[in-house]
Amino acid sequence: MIIKLPKGTQDILPKDIEKWNYTEKIIKEVSTRFGYREIRTPIFEYTELFARGIGESTDIVTKEMFTFLDRKERSLTLRPEGTAPVVRAYLEQKMDRLSPVTKLFYLGPMFRSEKPQAGRFRQFHQFGAEIIGTISPQADVEIIFLCLEIFRELGLKNLKILINSVGCKKCRTLYIKELKDSIQKEIDNLCPDCQERYYKNPLRILDCKKETCQGIIKRAPIITQYLCPECQKHFQEVKQYLDILKLKYHIQPRLVRGFDYYTKTAFEIICTELGAQNAIGGGGRYDNLVEELGGKPTPAVGFAAGIERTILALQQQNIEWSEEGGTTVFIAKIKEEENLLAFELLQKIRSAGISAETDYSSRSLKAQMRLADRLKAKYTIILGEEELSRDKVLLRNMQTKEQKEIEITQVIRELMLSASGS
Repeated sequence: MIIKLPKGTQDILPKDIEKWNYTEKIIKEVSTRFGYREIRTPIFEYTELFARGIGESTDIVTKEMFTFLDRKERSLTLRPEGTAPVVRAYLEQKMDRLSPVTKLFYLGPMFRSEKPQAGRFRQFHQFGAEIIGTISPQADVEIIFLCLEIFRELGLKNLKILINSVGCKKCRTLYIKELKDSIQKEIDNLCPDCQERYYKNPLRILDCKKETCQGIIKRAPIITQYLCPECQKHFQEVKQYLDILKLKYHIQPRLVRGFDYYTKTAFEIICTELGAQNAIGGGGRYDNLVEELGGKPTPAVGFAAGIERTILALQQQNIEWSEEGGTTVFIAKIKEEENLLAFELLQKIRSAGISAETDYSSRSLKAQMRLADRLKAKYTIILGEEELSRDKVLLRNMQTKEQKEIEITQVIRELMLSASGS
């Protein structure tokens, strides 16, 4: 019996990998243009990092993490998100000594044991960016703009920016009390998860998408009415900087993020083609996380976005992919006697930095030419008996169908000249 994929995972096949490579290329190019440097953290970390960082009562920590014990009985977890590991690296590697403000970006696999659905897997891939070391609202808007610019450069349209402020510890305490008071009489009408959240993490109720809770949430007080003067000023300045960049945004007063570490700004970027699960990126400010993970008080802001959901949105908008790479030259043989020469020439061409392929199956010349077409080769070198007797080969342009004889010793030079002229 064939062993199949674990539920919630996928194979990214060669026919799709170019989409991934192109997406990741744009992510890296745009992030670097904005002054961010790439960081790569381990796929697994000590469980405590996520329990302290994300919040022990969040759904991710209580229900969705892949956690296991190593041989020394230490609890390890496959990373469910990227921010806590980046902050851990920032602290452990003392990156604040290099610069008062640190700007980092990342991309890679994450893991959550949740119900698989369109564009959402148990092993999924995220990209994101963090600015650590500044309280400036300009940093908040730069992060929003960076996330949006990556999507725009990929070609996505119909994007909306949703923003909110979730306040700070000081003003959120009063709001949570008012929120619980307003919901108290309707606890029995909440879904089982939200009944538990009422006591452990009331803000999470605002994030519930179940119909049984939506009506109650709509009648709940709005957090922006309880912001302290500092948070009000910060939110107002964020909106001003968004206006300066002419970025249209929608205030979503019940928008909260899925992690406990968020303070002040929270935002999402949604794509209308994705239906109910339409958020393709989001983030916000997390001014307490560095301190909660053992560092000194340090403000920070960041975002994360799903690569699978980004690619799904691109497909649903029928965005044409920029095809790169592929085969430059295909070597075709008329007789098996040319195998040694073909193999030697193939490796010489590759060593010269030119992509090349040949047929190892001893098929007919006609079949080899069909294979060259499938590989989208720009040129085919045909090793013909007559031409080889004069130390020459045929070079065929697969687009124009023109072909000419060239000296076998001049093949690489001719290919390079052709490439530079195209």
